[in-house]
Amino acid sequence: MLVRVDLGSRSYAIVVESGALASVGVRLRQLGVGARAALVSDAAIMRLYGKTVVDGLEAAGFAVTPVEVPEGEAAKRLDVAAWCWDALLAAGLDRTSTVLALGGGAVGDLAGFVAATYMRGTNFVQLPTTVLAQVDASIGGKTAIDHPKAKNLIGAFHQPRLVLVDPAVVRTLPEREFSSGLAEIAKHGIVLDAEYFAEVERGVAALLARELPVLERVIGGSCRLKASVVERDEREAELRHVLNYGHTIGHALEAVTGYARFAHGEAVSLGIAAEARLARRLGLASEETVVRQERLLQALGLPVRADALDVEALLAAIARDKKARDGRVPFVLAPRIGAFRLVYDVPAADIRAVMAELRPERG
Repeated sequence: MLVRVDLGSRSYAIVVESGALASVGVRLRQLGVGARAALVSDAAIMRLYGKTVVDGLEAAGFAVTPVEVPEGEAAKRLDVAAWCWDALLAAGLDRTSTVLALGGGAVGDLAGFVAATYMRGTNFVQLPTTVLAQVDASIGGKTAIDHPKAKNLIGAFHQPRLVLVDPAVVRTLPEREFSSGLAEIAKHGIVLDAEYFAEVERGVAALLARELPVLERVIGGSCRLKASVVERDEREAELRHVLNYGHTIGHALEAVTGYARFAHGEAVSLGIAAEARLARRLGLASEETVVRQERLLQALGLPVRADALDVEALLAAIARDKKARDGRVPFVLAPRIGAFRLVYDVPAADIRAVMAELRPERG
């Protein structure tokens, strides 16, 4: 599947295809970029897929410099970015060169930020290896490193020249990491496309079995939906807020639990469950709309209940949301499957009430 992201001079292709990683050299050569490239990845991913990517690049005539970074969120630090800049400079990369990110969302965020800032911007290619990165983080040009006080606070919009999505690689992911990425797939269906949501509902068993044709179709469908939003709102003026469904409460849950208790997708799943109930409480959504969302999340192996949460700390974290405008935090809510509505000034009492509903029932 080929998905175009139409952004004028910043347009690019998302290629969703089994074996796509091996084609990176040929595809990058077609873009007419310079002959030097840096491959940013962590040690574990480099062991799994580094040789495939490096061999493909070198066969196409590129001189490749591997740049190994820490795994996960630990990569998104200023000192790691500085180390990457040093590596690029030592390898002689210039503005015509290319930085490639091989890995999950954290590697993509870091490498994209490095590409955006090195010599005021160089070419960037995303090679995502997790479901979360394939359907969400690799598309749209958002790059960032973390600040001690908040995630993703220091960053830039820097669109990739190419995104290569190889669904076959997610078949090797640990169960929890695979399930975590499925939350973003559910999110896309809930707020953007009722038929896609129904397709995911029908295909749960095959998706969980990681059947390749289903992976390609579902991951490709999510890429298409994400691309359609980015095309219409590249820099999050308003429409792109739709992609934050489940994230206002989800991000706050991650923050108040020290980013240690929940995987990102688990926090988003809980956020979706809470925000679905919030829509019902505010009279925007029916009970059936809530039930369908929770039923799909549970079928995908994701949580919709959690206990021992500090709700007052959660409210404080929501108030610091980066999407806030003049102190007003927007909530994306789903009045029905396939639709969304942006709601401001949600009463704290209603948030407290829906979080209380998420506590597991005691038998």
